[in-house]
Amino acid sequence: MRISILIFLLMLGIASAQSPAPIIVQAANATAAKSTTTTVAATADVQSIPDAIKLLEKIKAANDEVLAKQKAALEKLNEVQDAADQLRIFAKRG
Repeated sequence: MRISILIFLLMLGIASAQSPAPIIVQAANATAAKSTTTTVAATADVQSIPDAIKLLEKIKAANDEVLAKQKAALEKLNEVQDAADQLRIFAKRG
């Protein structure tokens, strides 16, 4: 009996220790409302499947450009790392 009361009080303490659900209040300025409407407008522009395909192709092309830049930067970093390793080796010899 005492154990069940103890468990009940423990559960009550845990339940009251949890933080309440966050309250979301709409922003008073118009800039916050504009950011959500731009995403809605961007999705509303794509009315048909061909338009959606064209949009995805543009996004893919942009992603390919970013990936190419990242690959070039990674190769440059690898070259710098190799040069640094060689410098360490030559520094130890001398």
